[in-house]
Amino acid sequence: MRLALRWVGCNLCSNGILFKRIYSSQHDLVGHADMIKKNFIATIISEDIRSGKHHEGQIVLRFPPEPNGYLHLGHAKSICLNFGLVTRFGGRTHLRFDDTNPSKEEATYVHSIMEDVKWLGGTWGDHLHFASDYFDTYYEWAVHLVRNGDAYVDDQTQAEMRENRGCISKVGRNSPFRDRTVEENLRLFEKMKNGYFKDGQCVLRAKIDMAHPNMNMRDPVIYRIQHTYHHRTGTQWCIYPMYDFAHGQADAIEGITHSLCTLEFEAHRPLYNWFLDHLPIPRDKRPRQIEFARLNLTSTVMSKRKLHEIVQQNIVQGWDDPRMPTLSGMRRRGYPAEAIRKFCAEIGVTKRESVVELDLLTGCVEESLQRTCPRRMAVLDPLPVTLTNLEEDVHLEVDGRALILSRDIYIEREDFQEGADEWFQRLQPGGVVRLRHAGLIECTAVVRDAVGRATALEVLW
Repeated sequence: MRLALRWVGCNLCSNGILFKRIYSSQHDLVGHADMIKKNFIATIISEDIRSGKHHEGQIVLRFPPEPNGYLHLGHAKSICLNFGLVTRFGGRTHLRFDDTNPSKEEATYVHSIMEDVKWLGGTWGDHLHFASDYFDTYYEWAVHLVRNGDAYVDDQTQAEMRENRGCISKVGRNSPFRDRTVEENLRLFEKMKNGYFKDGQCVLRAKIDMAHPNMNMRDPVIYRIQHTYHHRTGTQWCIYPMYDFAHGQADAIEGITHSLCTLEFEAHRPLYNWFLDHLPIPRDKRPRQIEFARLNLTSTVMSKRKLHEIVQQNIVQGWDDPRMPTLSGMRRRGYPAEAIRKFCAEIGVTKRESVVELDLLTGCVEESLQRTCPRRMAVLDPLPVTLTNLEEDVHLEVDGRALILSRDIYIEREDFQEGADEWFQRLQPGGVVRLRHAGLIECTAVVRDAVGRATALEVLW
């Protein structure tokens, strides 16, 4: 027999929209330190603390999203790692927005990211930062590179720079503007800053090595012109630093001890360190970049660029559509933050790329809901059943949950049939079936209406 009382849902409607929010918007990460399993990053941090390597003996981490879209499940791994490590080792984690590309950034994304980080349990106290806070410093440091002959203004077009950059099997060619004097470069860079040039007319490049085997070291662009409104600085600036130039220097300014990023930035680490070597940054203030494998999930789009296209093409109803793998979408879908943190702990932190099965995520969600989600039962076509020999309610406990068996219950009408054949496994006159968690019942009488239709049943328990 099927259940006498049928599940119709906990906190999800049939279309996946949350109709009752079970979880509050914030969950504390206290206790989450136990979920940060031993991994190579935790080992590095533990050794650094033991050796007294860092000033004041504490670690400083950061979660540095770009405000050009909503956070997705891949970001959850970084959030749990960066905020979870400090609950284990002490220290603090900064929330820093790398807002150096105003053409793709919006204040709306800033607010959504803050909400998502809070929901997952991240707290940053007084350490909410923006790369745009340091635009003056970035400019001064770019001038420092120019004065030392380590940067130059290049007038090549984007296509010419791409062609002259070469490829892995072919060395690049020096720009015809690479040997400009320091004085000329300083004058041109100032004109860039003052809005004299149009977008794309020239850039500032680091002078490293056009024959370097690492493509990122072939005179990378460090400043470009964008006459675009910035969500925080307005029209104050028309030149903006590239991400590779900005984020390492922001780490140094904020005193970050360990700069954690995904493996695609491993090839960028030599450039990260080159800037630190050529700028006036004390060696004891230099952060260390450490890479780990990003999260890849089966049957799931994990690219912010592709998710942006899905939103722009109106395939979904916004970034927080419950079908989206964004954190806000999962929150609307009814996923508890606890389950996502558990999932991130289960997959661990390694340097090897892999693809995680979606079933692991859904398993963590189901486990969390089984323990914490209120349950509601209903029958869609009820048939009253009276347990004639039950004098008072019986209190049962099932998997830690309290259930009450009363004298009057309801079953689905289709779960009762008269004149059924031997293969009918549900209730029938004179038949015995089991109520889930509540023992056996035997049908002893059928109450009918004027046309002979069963309107109620009497059973012995």
